[in-house]
Amino acid sequence: MALACSCREPQLEFAPPFQRPPLEDFKAPPARVVNMSDPLAPARFVRDITSVAAPTWRWAGQRPAVRIRVRTTENVRYVIDFSIAEVTFKDTGPVTVTFTVNDHVLDRVRYTSAGQKHFEKSVPAEWLEPDKDAIAGAEIDKVWTSKDDGARFGFILTRIGLAQ
Repeated sequence: MALACSCREPQLEFAPPFQRPPLEDFKAPPARVVNMSDPLAPARFVRDITSVAAPTWRWAGQRPAVRIRVRTTENVRYVIDFSIAEVTFKDTGPVTVTFTVNDHVLDRVRYTSAGQKHFEKSVPAEWLEPDKDAIAGAEIDKVWTSKDDGARFGFILTRIGLAQ
C-alpha cells in the first residue's frame, strides 16, 4: 500500500498585525501615583525607600521621595497613603510629617496615634512645570532605630505621588 504525499505547501491565511500608534504620539497620564506594589516602582524612587518590598508596601526612611513626570500643572493633587507602625510609635511617640513637592513645603501634620494614614492636598500650579519631573516627598521628624542592627525606619509607605 502506497501513501500519497502532497509536496505543495499548505495555504495559511493570517490577519495583518494590529497597528499601534507610534510611541512619540503616546500621551502618558498627566501625573502618577506610585504604588509600592508596582514592580516598576523602584525606577521612580529618588531616596529613602527600601528596595525590599512586601506585597503592598515598603519601609520608608526619614525623607522618602519619588520622581513623577507632570504633563500639566492644573488640578494636581499630592497623595500619600502610609502607616505609622505600632512597634515604632511606642518608642517615638507622636510624630510630625512634612509633605513636599519640589522642595516646597505643602503641609505639616502631627500624628498622635499609630495606624493607617491618608494625606491629600492641592499643589500650587507655580510649583510645577509641564512635561518636567517633579519630586513628591515626605519627611518624618523622628525615626525609629532598631536596637538589634541599628536600622532606621520612618513609616510604612503604600503609595505616594501626584494625581489629577
